[in-house]
Amino acid sequence: MGKVVAFAGSNSKNSINKELATFAASLLTNNEYKVLDLNDYELPLYSIDVELAGEFPEAAVQFNDELANSDAIIISLAEHNGSYTAAFKNLLDWVSRKDKTVFKNKPVLVLATSPGGRGGATVLNTALNSFPHFGADIKGSFSLPSFNDNFKDGKVVNEDLLKELSVAVQELEAVL
Repeated sequence: MGKVVAFAGSNSKNSINKELATFAASLLTNNEYKVLDLNDYELPLYSIDVELAGEFPEAAVQFNDELANSDAIIISLAEHNGSYTAAFKNLLDWVSRKDKTVFKNKPVLVLATSPGGRGGATVLNTALNSFPHFGADIKGSFSLPSFNDNFKDGKVVNEDLLKELSVAVQELEAVL
């Protein structure tokens, strides 16, 4: 049985991307999962000056350890102005300074959602292009458009979208 880490690239306490990542992880049938919250990894704004002073944040080390101790990763990205949230980008910057292969060459399922009809498509595209440079072995992706219409009571309610997400989760699980 493998261990999957799931998290949202958001520090919102009411993150719809955390809801999506959690739901996707709950679709795993043969593996255990742990949901991380970026709020548990509070970090100063990345600065080369802080890094050179030897002040590497313990929270970045802890997050790096969570990824290292997993067998696969599910991440759902919030989109701010067409890109990663500041909280996620800052975490990525810190962790990559310790280990450029942030995702440890592990299988990764990349998700995104938003209240709008594009479902975070721009940030999802960015991640699909950049995450392999950070050691992500991308096994699939999924975008959930119109979150408030398609996600209710903790689950995807649109049958076609649910099937698409389920297939993506199964493909991730197949390599574990």
